[in-house]
Amino acid sequence: AAAAPAEEKKKTAKIHDKSGPERILFSEKFACPVSGFTIPEIEPRLFSFNNPYGACPACGGLGVEQHVDEDLVIPDKELAIGKGAIAPWAKSSSPYYTQTLTALGKHYKFTLTTKWKDLPKKTKDAILHGSGEDEIKFSYEDGVRSYDTKKPFEGVITNINRRYRETESEWAREELAKYFHDVPCGGCNGFRLKPEALCVKIGGKHIGEISELSVKGAGAWFETVPEALNAQQNEIAGRILKEIRERLTFLLDVGLNYLTLSRSSGTLSGGESQRIRLASQIGSGLTGVLYVLDEPSIGLHQRDNARLLDTLKRLRDLGNTVIVVEHDEDAILLADHVLDIGPGAGMHGGNIIAEGTPAEIMRNPKSLTGKYLTGELEVEVPERRPPNHRRTIKVVNARGNNLKNVTAEIPLGLFTAVTGVSGGGKSTLLIDTLYKAIARKLNNASEGAAPHDRIEGLEHIDKIIDIDQSPIGRTPRSNPATYTGAFTPIREWFAGLPEAKARGYEPGRFSFNVKGGRCEACQGDGVIKIEMHFLPDVYVTCDVCKGKRYNRETLEVLFKGKSIADVLDMTVEEAAEFFKAVPRVRETFQTLHRVGLDYIHVGQQATTLSGGEAQRVKLAKELSKRATGRTLYILDEPTTGLHFHDVKKLLEVLHELVAQGNTVVVIEHNLEVIKTADWVIDLGPEGGDGGGEIVAWGPPEDIAKAPRSYTGKFLAPVLKKAGKPKRRSTSEAAE
Repeated sequence: AAAAPAEEKKKTAKIHDKSGPERILFSEKFACPVSGFTIPEIEPRLFSFNNPYGACPACGGLGVEQHVDEDLVIPDKELAIGKGAIAPWAKSSSPYYTQTLTALGKHYKFTLTTKWKDLPKKTKDAILHGSGEDEIKFSYEDGVRSYDTKKPFEGVITNINRRYRETESEWAREELAKYFHDVPCGGCNGFRLKPEALCVKIGGKHIGEISELSVKGAGAWFETVPEALNAQQNEIAGRILKEIRERLTFLLDVGLNYLTLSRSSGTLSGGESQRIRLASQIGSGLTGVLYVLDEPSIGLHQRDNARLLDTLKRLRDLGNTVIVVEHDEDAILLADHVLDIGPGAGMHGGNIIAEGTPAEIMRNPKSLTGKYLTGELEVEVPERRPPNHRRTIKVVNARGNNLKNVTAEIPLGLFTAVTGVSGGGKSTLLIDTLYKAIARKLNNASEGAAPHDRIEGLEHIDKIIDIDQSPIGRTPRSNPATYTGAFTPIREWFAGLPEAKARGYEPGRFSFNVKGGRCEACQGDGVIKIEMHFLPDVYVTCDVCKGKRYNRETLEVLFKGKSIADVLDMTVEEAAEFFKAVPRVRETFQTLHRVGLDYIHVGQQATTLSGGEAQRVKLAKELSKRATGRTLYILDEPTTGLHFHDVKKLLEVLHELVAQGNTVVVIEHNLEVIKTADWVIDLGPEGGDGGGEIVAWGPPEDIAKAPRSYTGKFLAPVLKKAGKPKRRSTSEAAE
């Protein structure tokens, strides 16, 4: 205890000089003697938003706070108050909301037929944020009793916030969450760290500002850091800077120059995640390792593909073995040894057709891959359809993410490809802006679009569909038969069989989702879920029905010697032949055959389908619908995971949709797809900050001549090899 005052005294010292004594305060901590602001000892955890020591106390290190978005609450300002202008109240059938609006109308002098945009600002604020001190007289009648009350109005947004906080219902919270959006945290401005961490600067920048840079920008900045440090600091920083620069170079080498360092992993595509893992492996410098990569070129522009292949060669030259599952022509031609597996898919595959060097594969007459590599087989260029400039969809001043006030025109009734280097802004323009804005207008979708001024030409379309690679279902119950609608007529067919009629079975008997015909041990799943603590759930085959999903009585009803469980176990190709006398079923399976899914099983669990397969199941479902000729289809890289031959099949299907008068827009890097497009919009010229502009637009031939277009440089030789496409006459297109 006696030592404590002595310790305290050590914090101050008197210094005597000629001008007289002066008292100077020395602090053991990083502190400002004027304001009293202190920083704890600077250590790595102070700069981690995953550690409570460094995370911003306001947002817990997330960098964002959730607020109710006024534009989501009032999506269409043109609507009248009583016609659903207030989205959260529009779906309710309760008279409560109409009576509330009537009372507000009496108080603020408006009627239910008044459009939202015509209301005065004070009235809008009262409806959204509450009437404050103003008391309003409300009259309510619920069919049983009527009563009057006088009280201030809570406000729609205030009400949503309160209910979201107080509700214990997961469903209610999910419904209310549709009206929230993320805004940068006010405490840290989105940098996720405590103010103390953001006070530490190198070269005038704090760690949050550096993490906002792209990989390319960060690489350039770290080159300049030694100039901002003195000799002693450079001695300390030398090895750290070398390590940082090397790691950034690895990311550049795998074509990820456009990603920002702070990008959240959930927003990365599969190809991007895989290439980040690849970059970390190169950094480890290991030798004698067997690396297996599944299509690392997914989502890569041809320009970046060469850099990726150089990276794989470097891994090999370090003394490793690299095995790549790939459909990319450049990757196949670069390989030392190729295994070509086939000849077909599913039951028609599983054999090694050819192996050896790429030249040996190309000489092998049995190899389908070899035939495409030599040019014996190719994806033909169809007749180009000329655009009708009176029928277009126009996005004006799109400025989301890295887009620089882009105005793009998409001709309707054509097959359009949106191209450009990775990170050029293709998805932002097409998915985040165009799709979300139109879906909100046509389908009342709740998701807000990226910032833009307006979209023109909506009168020309009646439907917009984004055929993406998300799963067709999240549980083992969902399968291609249920998703495409083929399972209903199959069940009806089984219910119509003499044996089923004699037993009094209805179509519901043949459903594995309801009691009656299903196996109750697994409740029709065919598998039993075993929950593993801290590990993913494990599914094991049901030991009662042995995975067949149905009980014994249901399985006794046979058609051509097959039960309903046998039908679900058939491949699409077998089922199309088996049900050739049932047109409704046969046609659905034929559309699955046309998109190249012969090999999948009719009852295959949705969770086991790849992203590309799920996308093609969705495409088959669209094909089997009656065409309106006014639908806009958007597909993001539909050729992911497809062989040259499957690409050819897919393109036939997409061009068929266009032939029916619909519009198909694809985001694509595959030159075989781009060369068949009627119209191309090329974004770039670079990725990230160096992109976000339209570099070229027009038919593929025009893109090939554009001096600023990287796509054009790679497209020119492909078009030359394909020969000159035919062009339809304008009169023919007008018809």
